Amino acid sequence: MSKFLFFILSLTFLSCAHESIELSEVTIYRDTWGVPHIHARTDELVAYGLAWASCEDDFVTIQEQMAAIKGVYGEMKGREGLIADFAIAFMGLRDEAEAKYRDLLSPKMIAIIEHYADGANAFAELHPDEVIDQDIWPVEPADIIAGYMLGLVEISGAAQDLQKIMNGEIVHDLKSNFPKGSNAIAVNDKLSKDGRTYLAINSHQPLEGWYSWYEAHLISDEGQNILGGTFPGGATIFHGTNPYLGWAHTVNFADFSDVYRLNMHPDKKYQYQVDGEWYELEKKHVWSWMKLAGPITIPIRQTKYSSMFGPTFKTDDGVFAWRFVAHDAVAAIEQWYQMNRATNLTEFKTALERQDMPCTNIVYADRDDNILYISNAKIPVRSDKYEWQEVLPGDTRETLWDDGYWPLDSVPQVLNPTSGMVFNTNNTPFTATTSDENDTPDRINRQMGYQDASINNNRSRRMIELYGSIDSIDYQTFKRFKFDRRYPQELSQAHIINQELILHMDPLAHPSLSESISLLNNWDRSTDPDSRVAAIFTLTVAAIKDELKKNNRQVRGNVISEVEVLTALARADSTLRADFGRVDPPLSEVLRHRRGEVDLPLWGGNDVLAAIYGEKEDDGRYRAAAGESYIQLVQFTDEEYPIIESIHAYGASADPESPHYTDQMELFARQELKPMSLDLSVVRAQADTSYHPMKIIH
Repeated sequence: MSKFLFFILSLTFLSCAHESIELSEVTIYRDTWGVPHIHARTDELVAYGLAWASCEDDFVTIQEQMAAIKGVYGEMKGREGLIADFAIAFMGLRDEAEAKYRDLLSPKMIAIIEHYADGANAFAELHPDEVIDQDIWPVEPADIIAGYMLGLVEISGAAQDLQKIMNGEIVHDLKSNFPKGSNAIAVNDKLSKDGRTYLAINSHQPLEGWYSWYEAHLISDEGQNILGGTFPGGATIFHGTNPYLGWAHTVNFADFSDVYRLNMHPDKKYQYQVDGEWYELEKKHVWSWMKLAGPITIPIRQTKYSSMFGPTFKTDDGVFAWRFVAHDAVAAIEQWYQMNRATNLTEFKTALERQDMPCTNIVYADRDDNILYISNAKIPVRSDKYEWQEVLPGDTRETLWDDGYWPLDSVPQVLNPTSGMVFNTNNTPFTATTSDENDTPDRINRQMGYQDASINNNRSRRMIELYGSIDSIDYQTFKRFKFDRRYPQELSQAHIINQELILHMDPLAHPSLSESISLLNNWDRSTDPDSRVAAIFTLTVAAIKDELKKNNRQVRGNVISEVEVLTALARADSTLRADFGRVDPPLSEVLRHRRGEVDLPLWGGNDVLAAIYGEKEDDGRYRAAAGESYIQLVQFTDEEYPIIESIHAYGASADPESPHYTDQMELFARQELKPMSLDLSVVRAQADTSYHPMKIIH
């Protein structure tokens, strides 16, 4: 049987599996910005509609992720895709999902995932000209779940350990905890002038690709009603707002992954020793196909090893096993679903107590004026006998996780502080509010691996400067603080503790760099579009980071030297002179917001609250590639529905032919938001279009 015939027959079977679905009960309302508001009788039907709308807007990205999950990404992307195929296969995520989801998930959740898969499969069958590779289809529930697990491997930082094993860096530095972006802020009536509760959802993600934000609104007659961000392929909202509450995620840093050095037999190369006994490594051959040129692909085989400690890898430095909490995240999708459906703080915390979602900070607010910060984490109970931040001995069961996980009340958290605000900017969990009611390191088990209380960043320092100097705040000021573009008065990041040194070189001592040094000496720390110093600072920091990475020094508490600053500054100085003819071009000339035919000046920088991370293009300009992406600001009032504003960096669609490919870019560049509503009657009245997913007729 040909691949194509098998593909069609498989889709036909799956499409008929839920032939009782009445698609007239699923309505997709598109507002003037193209955002899908999906209404249906049941949550299952809403999931079908979400899959359909997601495929309409970003079918390529969904197919790419599913190709990697299924191990056929190499057929699409060549060597780059092949590496992803094998890495994901070695993690065993899809195998774990397939083996356990029927036992770990409720019948309701399984039905929701099945309907989501049905929606994606139906779209693929009805749009065969858009199918990239028939081997991707049909999508099955285990594929959707494995996609969630893969995202959690990335978000938890566990993938860094795998990368270090494969790159031979594992013996140099295991836990770098290189800072990532995201902001989240909640304010209640102890601080707000109008007595309302405010929430800022402000995750810093890539602007495009697998982990870029997709805005959607899910409404069912069973009570689901939530607007927020998900990723392409997501069957739930990851963070957002319903009529009762809302929450934001930021990346947190704890010990979610362990690496073990195995004691291998001197003569029998597949045997390893644990507690004096010898065990055989399990072996499995994994196949993938690598694209060469045109339609030509070749089969590639790798051998996957595993030990009792987890996936196992042979390297020039020894044999290492890798164990990561996200491997146990099969049911994370259901925890997110329960968070979507929660109607108060008690229900929300009940969802968190499942601990199926292994990581990410949560900043929460609700209509009852509760605000909460919690460094959500699923962390194994580990023995104090070992240093778990280092490579562990793999010759004893003492380093295996067999005592369960720390309960939710054991992780850092702050509820309703007298300051009236909580926040997180990927900083230490022990600085979450401006009052003295922060959680303390002495309450938290050391083996959890959290950042200590000294690890703040420029965003958290700026947050404290802004909120620590006020007694009350109105919504417009809350919004202005969220969009703040200035660095704090004392620069510091986890991996460059003395970053302030960059601004205090002596121009007389270094004549060749005197112009750049003088600019930095007199900088107002602004990253506004007209700043003539932000560019030289940003490029200097980037050059320092490149050197730190090259020398395996992206570690907590790292201190840089004057020589390192001057070397990086010389590189930045040279780059700007070559590309712009001067060292002080306005930031708006250097940093651009580009997609398709749109090319706009931008603001922001590395580790300001309005963070933007650029990638250099052929013309010497830097295109915004990550940072500010999907933003949602919320006001909970006494009314039935909260007041919501949001913005996406580009628009609702990743299709270059869509009018919504770039239509939010100008608002984004002006730091403006669009009004949104949870009220179905408003959605219907303001809908630009409404329609039902198409039926498959056999």
